Amino acid sequence: MKDVMRVNSISEVHQFLGLEKPKHPLISVFPFDNNTIATENFKYTFDLYQISLKGNCPLMISKYGRNSYDFQECSMIFTAPNQILEFNKDYQTEDEACWTLVFHPDLIRKSELGKKIDDYSFFSYASDEALHLSDDERKTITEITEKIEKEYRHRIDAHSQTLIISNLELLLNYCVRFYDRQFYTRTNLNQDIVTDFEQLLKEYYKDEKQLEFGIPSVQYCAETMNISPKYLSDLLRKETGKGAQDHIHQYIIEKAKTQLLNSKESASEIAYALGFEYSQYFSKIFKKKTTMSPNEYRKSLN
Repeated sequence: MKDVMRVNSISEVHQFLGLEKPKHPLISVFPFDNNTIATENFKYTFDLYQISLKGNCPLMISKYGRNSYDFQECSMIFTAPNQILEFNKDYQTEDEACWTLVFHPDLIRKSELGKKIDDYSFFSYASDEALHLSDDERKTITEITEKIEKEYRHRIDAHSQTLIISNLELLLNYCVRFYDRQFYTRTNLNQDIVTDFEQLLKEYYKDEKQLEFGIPSVQYCAETMNISPKYLSDLLRKETGKGAQDHIHQYIIEKAKTQLLNSKESASEIAYALGFEYSQYFSKIFKKKTTMSPNEYRKSLN
């Protein structure tokens, strides 16, 4: 296996894939077919955002996912700059619907989209958390992508940048809607994940891991459950109204309440026993969740 290959620009993408010179320096849409598949496995990372739609074909990214998809006929994958992926040389497709859209951060840097691009958390999802599209959803996404491509293939004028970015934002907003649909239609699976998450927190404290590693992080929980941190937080928020960090803090505060009322340990001792490195941080979270300091809470119920 070769070292990770870094691709810095749209021009380098086209050059590597043997495509014609790009029509726009900061954004491009191109089909992903057998003519653009590598003859050997390789890892790569883009300094670009990448949005890929796969049709009736196996997933081309082999080391980014773990589970099977609901809709094998059409899925979308999103990656942000500096994420590492791997191509599989055995990938083959006869579906002309496979395409990839890439754009450089400079395209949106001075726009409103640039200010909120991090809000599109699916750019940090893993491949097995891909967006699975119905036929109608696929049509909507494809039509918007075609508008973007048509716009940058025309002669660039004073309106081009605005129209390209507007359509790109429209595309991302539809993906938000479709991901919401996906969360809601997977209620049973999502509930299983919520249950597993809650069980993970219980076992973490039962095994007293907090004494060695501190309070559990979202990263730790997500990795243990084989899902990405952003996906875990988004799923929990859709199901319960609270993200992963809020769930962790709430669980810890409930344990703290019990200890405050059933022991004579100081708030600092309880904080350290729960995995906090600094008791002040514990007090801050406790007050945020209960509107009282730990000592005020203890006195209010005695």
